[in-house]
Amino acid sequence: MDFKDHNVYITVKDHSVSGETFELLLDKDLELLKTHPQPAPADLGRYYESEDYISHTDGKRSLFEKLYHTVKQKALRDKISLIQKFKPSKGELLDIGAGTGDFLVVAKNASWNITGVEPSEKARGIAIGKGISFASQLSDVPSHSKDVITMWHVLEHVPDVEQQITELKRILKPDGVIIVAVPNYKSYDAQYYGKFWAAYDVPRHLWHFSKTAIKKLFGLQGIDLIEVLPMKFDSFYVSLLSEKYKTGKMNFVGGFYRGLVSNVKAGKNFDYSSHIYVLKNTKN
Repeated sequence: MDFKDHNVYITVKDHSVSGETFELLLDKDLELLKTHPQPAPADLGRYYESEDYISHTDGKRSLFEKLYHTVKQKALRDKISLIQKFKPSKGELLDIGAGTGDFLVVAKNASWNITGVEPSEKARGIAIGKGISFASQLSDVPSHSKDVITMWHVLEHVPDVEQQITELKRILKPDGVIIVAVPNYKSYDAQYYGKFWAAYDVPRHLWHFSKTAIKKLFGLQGIDLIEVLPMKFDSFYVSLLSEKYKTGKMNFVGGFYRGLVSNVKAGKNFDYSSHIYVLKNTKN
């Protein structure tokens, strides 16, 4: 995707690590945003060097982290239920960006044969301690070997989205299912908080998706979008962080209120703070 001549949609700051500023470029046809400039892959690691990068730790130091992990347990059970709705006969499951492995632990306990891929050595080490098996990299996963591939808030971190989708197509069985969760920059909370919207999370988030972007990008590989589901808790989580970035303090009342408003408005236009996309192979 060539964003060379595309317009600047918004300019945002890395609030959690570097304090650096980045532009988000808009592809109007795809309704996709690209973080610019994108750090070189070798430099990306330093932008994750924060004790507050919650998905790479099992930390429960603050009320916010405790709340996050409490809600996370219910979300994990809901994810398994969703997968089994579309794939009732359990088989091979690959989780890309497995983090500290909690989702794969739940999947394993539900009798799935599990494999993870995770670039963070720290997170991978925690997951291995929980009995999770990993492929060293995506290219090592055999072709047409997985019944289900999941990416929970991972696709936005991938440097080459088109190549990533090509790999997903290669790995997936002909009747397989891909489940992708990403933030939605067209949500009410994104519009309300603007440059302070926490889910922009530059430059760790290299891409920023809409429903149109997901449908078109996967459609190019013959993978159809068959269902879009809301992630209603994300509006509260993201709004709380956005309040912190905007005001300098954790405003639980304001964050909860904006999250609630976002979900109410999304009930009409179905633009939630984050979505889960269920996709299936249609052309092999």
